[in-house]
Amino acid sequence: MASKGWQQPYVNIFKHVKVEDWRRSAKEGDVSSYTDKKLKCTVYRIRGPVPANSYILVPKVINQSLGLTGHFFYLLFRPTPGKYFVVHLDVAAEEGQVIRISFSNMFKEFKSTATWLQFPFLCGAAKDSVYESTSKSAKHGLVGPAPTSVRWTCLMLDLQYTLSVYLNRCYSHLKSVKLCANMAVKNMFTTDLLLDPGISFSEAKLMGLASSLGTGPMPREMSFPVPKGGHWHDLYDYIKFPSGGTKLPFDSIQKASPQPEARSASNQRSPEREGSRCVNLSKAVQDRVSLIQQITNPKLLKRNHTPVVANVPELDVVPRDLLSHSDDQQQESPCSSSHQLTSRPPADPDDGGVHVYVHPEDFFSQYEGESEEEFACTPAPRPVSLLSSHKTKQQKLLPDPILRLSRIIGFGGATTKCVLWTKSGDAVVYPCHAIIVSMKTSSNQQRFFIGHTDKVSALAFNGNTTLLASAQTGNNSVVRVWNYHKGNCLAMFRVHAHSLSCLSFSRGGGILCGVGKDNHNKTMVVVWNTLNVGKGGEVTILAKAHTDVDIHTMKVTFFDDTRLVSCGRDNIRLWRVRNGMLRSCPVSLGEYHSMDFTDVAFEEGSSSDQHLDDRTLFVSSRSGHIFEIDYSRVAIRNVRRLLPAQQQHADRREKWSFNTGPGIAINSISVSSSFCATGSEDGFLRLWPHDFSAVFLEAEHEGPVSVVSASFDSLHVLAATSTGNLGFLDVSSRGYNTLMRSHTDTVLGFSIDGVHRHLTTASSDGTVRIWNMDSLHQLYDFVSEDSPCSVAFHPSEQIFCCGFTSGIVRVFDISSAKLLAEHKQHRGEVVGLAFSPDGEFMYSADSQGSLALYNSSEEDHNVIKVACNVVARGTERAPDALSVSSDSCCLAFVGPSEYIVTIADARSLDELLHVDVSILDVESSRLDSALKVCFSPASTEHLLVTTSANKILWVSTKTGRLLREVSKVHKHQCSSLAVSEDSRFLLTAGHNAVKVWDYNMQHDANSQMFIGHSQPIRQVSFTPDQLGVVSVGDAIFLWDFLANPVDFLTDSCSPLKVGYISTSKTDTDASGIQLSNGMPRQTAPLPSSPPRLYISTIDQVDQEPLGSLSFCDDTPVIPAIPAEESGPGSSSGPATSFLKVTDLLHTSPLNTNDMDAVKLKQKKPVRPDCYRHFIPRFKTSSLDQAVVAPQPQEEGIKLKAVIGYNGNGRGNMVWSPDQGLFAYSCGCVVVVEYLDTGRQRHFQGHSEEISCLAVTNDAQCGVQLVMLLQTVASAAGGSNGNKSLICIWDIRKGICRSTISYHRGAVQCLAFSRDDRFLLSVGDFSDPEVALWSTKNFKLLSSVNVSGPIHDAAFSPSTHSQMACVGSQGAYFCLIHSQGLDVELKVQRVKAPVEVGDVELTALCYHRESLLFTGTNRGHVCVWDVDMQRCFMTWEADEGEIGVLLCRGNRLLTGSNTRWLRQWEVEAVQDMKPQEKVSSVEDSGKTVVLEQEVMLDGTIVSAAFDNTADMGIVGTTAGTLWYINWADSSNIRLVSGHKTKVNDVVFSFDESHFATCSEDGSVRVWSTSSYELVVQFQVLNQACGCVCWSPSSSKDSTCVAAGYSDGTLRIFRLASTEMELKLHPHQVAVTAVQYSANARVILSAGKNGLVAVSSPVDGGTIRVIRDHKGATITTIQCVHEQCEKFGLEGNEMWLAASADRRVSVWASDWLKDKCDLLDWLTFPAPAYFAGDSLPPSLAAFCPADCSLVVYTGYGVEKELSFYSLTKKQIIKKIALPHWATCISLSSKSQLVAVGSNERVLKLLQSTNGRFQDFLQHSDSLQTCHFSPSGTLLFSVAYNEILLWEVKGL
Repeated sequence: MASKGWQQPYVNIFKHVKVEDWRRSAKEGDVSSYTDKKLKCTVYRIRGPVPANSYILVPKVINQSLGLTGHFFYLLFRPTPGKYFVVHLDVAAEEGQVIRISFSNMFKEFKSTATWLQFPFLCGAAKDSVYESTSKSAKHGLVGPAPTSVRWTCLMLDLQYTLSVYLNRCYSHLKSVKLCANMAVKNMFTTDLLLDPGISFSEAKLMGLASSLGTGPMPREMSFPVPKGGHWHDLYDYIKFPSGGTKLPFDSIQKASPQPEARSASNQRSPEREGSRCVNLSKAVQDRVSLIQQITNPKLLKRNHTPVVANVPELDVVPRDLLSHSDDQQQESPCSSSHQLTSRPPADPDDGGVHVYVHPEDFFSQYEGESEEEFACTPAPRPVSLLSSHKTKQQKLLPDPILRLSRIIGFGGATTKCVLWTKSGDAVVYPCHAIIVSMKTSSNQQRFFIGHTDKVSALAFNGNTTLLASAQTGNNSVVRVWNYHKGNCLAMFRVHAHSLSCLSFSRGGGILCGVGKDNHNKTMVVVWNTLNVGKGGEVTILAKAHTDVDIHTMKVTFFDDTRLVSCGRDNIRLWRVRNGMLRSCPVSLGEYHSMDFTDVAFEEGSSSDQHLDDRTLFVSSRSGHIFEIDYSRVAIRNVRRLLPAQQQHADRREKWSFNTGPGIAINSISVSSSFCATGSEDGFLRLWPHDFSAVFLEAEHEGPVSVVSASFDSLHVLAATSTGNLGFLDVSSRGYNTLMRSHTDTVLGFSIDGVHRHLTTASSDGTVRIWNMDSLHQLYDFVSEDSPCSVAFHPSEQIFCCGFTSGIVRVFDISSAKLLAEHKQHRGEVVGLAFSPDGEFMYSADSQGSLALYNSSEEDHNVIKVACNVVARGTERAPDALSVSSDSCCLAFVGPSEYIVTIADARSLDELLHVDVSILDVESSRLDSALKVCFSPASTEHLLVTTSANKILWVSTKTGRLLREVSKVHKHQCSSLAVSEDSRFLLTAGHNAVKVWDYNMQHDANSQMFIGHSQPIRQVSFTPDQLGVVSVGDAIFLWDFLANPVDFLTDSCSPLKVGYISTSKTDTDASGIQLSNGMPRQTAPLPSSPPRLYISTIDQVDQEPLGSLSFCDDTPVIPAIPAEESGPGSSSGPATSFLKVTDLLHTSPLNTNDMDAVKLKQKKPVRPDCYRHFIPRFKTSSLDQAVVAPQPQEEGIKLKAVIGYNGNGRGNMVWSPDQGLFAYSCGCVVVVEYLDTGRQRHFQGHSEEISCLAVTNDAQCGVQLVMLLQTVASAAGGSNGNKSLICIWDIRKGICRSTISYHRGAVQCLAFSRDDRFLLSVGDFSDPEVALWSTKNFKLLSSVNVSGPIHDAAFSPSTHSQMACVGSQGAYFCLIHSQGLDVELKVQRVKAPVEVGDVELTALCYHRESLLFTGTNRGHVCVWDVDMQRCFMTWEADEGEIGVLLCRGNRLLTGSNTRWLRQWEVEAVQDMKPQEKVSSVEDSGKTVVLEQEVMLDGTIVSAAFDNTADMGIVGTTAGTLWYINWADSSNIRLVSGHKTKVNDVVFSFDESHFATCSEDGSVRVWSTSSYELVVQFQVLNQACGCVCWSPSSSKDSTCVAAGYSDGTLRIFRLASTEMELKLHPHQVAVTAVQYSANARVILSAGKNGLVAVSSPVDGGTIRVIRDHKGATITTIQCVHEQCEKFGLEGNEMWLAASADRRVSVWASDWLKDKCDLLDWLTFPAPAYFAGDSLPPSLAAFCPADCSLVVYTGYGVEKELSFYSLTKKQIIKKIALPHWATCISLSSKSQLVAVGSNERVLKLLQSTNGRFQDFLQHSDSLQTCHFSPSGTLLFSVAYNEILLWEVKGL
């Protein structure tokens, strides 16, 4: 294998091993040769009833290897009909591991282990056979025995791909092949070429296929014979794995779809295409599976075939000046105007605040009578200001503008064929009706180009994307030219044409071409001169032509601005502008003259100076043909056709031919330098090579792909569909990112869920969709045959109702995506839907006058009452014909006639008041009719009515009297209105405009108007948080509402702010009482002294409800609005939901991270194959960076002890006998322990796992301890991740002297030089860099990058200038060269000696002055001469990997992963002299003597010994630190800890001991005073999930009960240290266990929700409680409590909490066998996705008052709830910044400890809300427990156990 050249171009394996001799190959069983009549050659038949007993094995000797390095393995075989066969391939990976790849038709499914891949083989069938039809109709191959018509098959396996995808391994070579019965085999071979068996040598020559290109025809000796006139694919099967097609399943080997270009249609028989399937994103191969599986629909979408990203991206913070009018960014925006035109000075060029809008009909009136001229230029730099005769200074509505367009959900309008990339590839530009949107692909941030008054029909960029041209549709088409980067309009000119459908810029931007229809409906082509438009010059017409030729697409060529190309129905034409004339010539199409051509494209990467003869034009057509046009000869060069991959009907048997088959219409084509992209009518985006030989990438969409566009760098391909979807394909990662979805027709209505920030819309396209308002992504899509017309969200639950044109009303549950109810009471279209604000009732009205009332408190929403002929007939009041008052008492609507407004009782529909609006205006000559009604939220006595006379009326709901009216509200009728929650602002919509009004009409200019919609607005409303406005019509517009919120609580000095709520019966519902804006809290507030939590208390005080109490202090609060917008009216209290802003600041776009993560995975270095290298434990938790630790000496708890040692570290223990220093790490804490007293000191400055420690050598310099912490890189990749942190600690002073942050990955090891002048740090395998630091100031002196991972490093003990490192590539001898202040690190690498094989050097240590010992991952010790840098001797010191080497005098210590610690006498080594050849110990005649050895409890990771090596301390991966004394052959555990996750820790009742249990099945009992392990109970092969103490007063009778994963309980007695009893009450894992308060019974809970009551005496199960069945029990607690006060008999209470957010409380008297349910609590929660990791449901009795139950879990808010068992209600809530993962309540001071996934241990006072945060853990906390007295506290994160002393707050 030294040379691979002999294997090129292929290796004939049978010939290579001379299979006929059977010397280098073996046969077993019935193996014979015969001549096959079809192949006309000798083949081998393998037969036998058991496949494993009959086989051919190559090579014969199992220890030998074929050594074939070809990536592709080809097998020419035929499965025996009706039989099974098996093939085994043994493949070697570069890591040295051997993997078996097996495939067989016996396998039913794909299976995978670390060393074995099993693929099902799905046999194909002969063409036109019944088996082929069966397989197609079944939509999968034939699983099982081969069919009778099975054909000879050429199978190609990509071995490199298979190992990479399925095992993340690098392919090295093929070791052996085993062909098992039953099959006939011709041959097999390996090659690096991708060969096509269906192409002959002559055909390959014509096609230009060559081995240099990595492809070619099949070698003749390997090919199957094809008779004259026949075709290969008609006779044989060609199977590739991986398949290029989309047939499922993916993890199987079967025949794929034929290559589209392989043959004419008559020669292709392809299997039916199946629908794409969802991919489970948790699979290890998710980033490598085929594109079709990556881009399928999310689980919650109802439609299939939708390309989406798995993780929904969120929106970044939108800049305030996004739509500003300053000179440096003259972005046109939705402008506003006062309702009364006020006098203003002329527009100042420097004034960016002009917001008066000129109506489009006025703007263009001057052009109406113009004749067509040969120029059209109108520079339009900014909006225009109007003047009026009124006085200049008047009061107006502020701020101005009060709305700012933030985001638009929508795409298309007039066209879905215009989407453009920017040059940088970071943004796309597309039209949304009358607005042009530029969207960042990374953050979804949008920028708008606003100025068109009708739908945009065409877009075009110049070559460097600095100029953007746009055209609008309509009879008076307008073209605008924009400065793309500044956003301002440079020129605007009219085109005397309608339906302008196409624009094209020249590459330099000097020529613009447009195509439209003139007044005679003829095609008109106009070419403009835009050379000077960027300098303010005019745009003139260069040429113009009118023609009868149909033009679908027209483009200016990139190489000549005067040349153009076009295509259309029946024509492809080449155009040229010369002397002001536009002339064209057609391409001769011959037989293809009657085709509809859709798109044209040149190869994008071609240079403009390329010869004209070499230019090729690609043209697509609706018949599926792709034409290559020779531009210079104006003739067809080549024609190809895209044919469907499946039959549409089972009864169609005729073959599709090239001319007669129904081809797939190609709508768009884009050609880059790397590939050609096509978008077709079947919904596929396909990527082809330029020769269209095969599809190498495709993405399926839910609708026809209307346009495709490759980015300038060819890394992404943009695709848009006619169904309104826009997204792009990342070519390198094969990931798909959906940028926008949209309705394809008018949006009729919407409703907002303020809690979850969801928006639901109903559209004329027949769909109801639910959107995420932050990310703009579609979450759900409800499709019905009926047309929806109105929607309404439930005010508190994830339920919405939808009304349809048929009159049906349906109620949907979003969380379960199911239909809750369907009502058919209505006969006409549903024009109004509404829920009462309290959520108890639902209302619907139809166009026939009916009104229905429903009970929405029940799931089935039963009808309570239906009233006929009470609502005005007609559909013009849809979708919001009903309005409910904010107190849920009144319902208003127009009816029974259009002139009457009715106010009815909302609970009974009884009419309360009629208001006749037709008689309110006595001076009017016509009757006025009512259109819309709306209650004022803050004042239920106001009802607003809009009328046909374009008025708004304020009507009293008590008397019906007219209170106020406003006329001329809009130019047209008002279609929708809404009032803000504080009743300060009124929102109206009329035609295409939105207006915001001062509700009280107290200004001279009471309104501002905003435009942007191109169609009449159907509905407008404020968002529930009052921070935004939503308007719908042609699209969904989301506006920022910039008015400052009113400050209801004006007394900022008051320590207590109270908000009162109404006294309705729902006031006691805790979930409905809040002063915030409905957004969940995301981050904790920044604490000051004394910080307090936000607490809301719900209790009845003097029969007066009190809501939303918040204890206030001087804590600075992040304002809820930008600082520049803050004003006197802004709220300063905590109720302003400051956490929302924090969320925006810390949110990063998820889709960007996902894309970067894919790139990171592709470049991720491979971890070296040795345990010595540090790999931080995988964590799913994330650190909360906003947490502030309490000030020193003010902590409420103080760290007292750390239990355990981190066995995952490497070299993370130091011991200096001379200095008396002993230190080690546990988690992110360094523990300094005094061995004489056992006292600990703790150094805390880090939040991640520590990898290694180092200590200085000179005690006179002061002891310094060095600690390393790795910060894990974020999903965006290493470039955005934080660097590792090295801290320098002064042990004597107990302070951190300095910090270093340099290495991007982890730090593998640290070392001080002998004189302590230098510190050496080494990066891990992801960043193998050696850094040298000065210990004087800890500045970087020098650094060197090395080629491979470094495992260990050390300084020479004799000189400070020498050091050495070892790693994967060998040994590195380093020399520090100093010259003045400059220090240079010189490194010389030497490979490991060949005598030890292919090894990694893993550890090293110096011996005296000139010798160096190194260990290997195969157990060798190598001895090196440092001066000569040569290895001269080796010996095998261990059977495993040596990870620790220490040399003291003439003694060498080795520690390995075999758990052996060995001491060697190496005195004889120093007398040896280096020889030319490396000698072993035996050869040299010298001996190294194994003096002593000891086996420890785990792999050895750290060691420190005294100078004589007689005694020392050793650390193992089991979490143990051992004291080793060789002199008396003793070993003692100094420190013990758990190796795996600790599931529970509890104190004994007398607090003298505590018990822990772990995933490793151990229960350990520790002494509280000394922290030493007292006894350990080990159960093998089981995990221990919970543990508890018996409440016994006698030490002799004290027991510990533990629950295990096999469903058993074990009771251990401490006095005898033996198991006393084993119970088996459960069939599933035990999740909670607790002795009853009097110890008479044991209560245990299983994962299935069953609670068992067992006797601790005989182990019998007394009873089983099934109330929680189906949900995992997370908590059981028992307390002494007399239950008479609750009306039940019993002397103790106990509770159980389950994962479904239910808590049951029980009263029991076990002596009397009584156990009764006292209370059942169910806590609501929003919907969540299947597979989401939810926080646990936790509950506990309050120690001070057992009638209070404290609960926390997944819900609407992150909070602690205090439930009173006596009052049967929640009386208090404490908001939390994070979901709680564990809680514990102290018996004194009313303290609560709360742990979270953000690694925060929070100590809070439940009475006043004061709290402190502690960040001493490196992972999420899974349990915390106060001691019974409340003086001590345990907290646990994974295996880190911290003991705290409680001081109090």
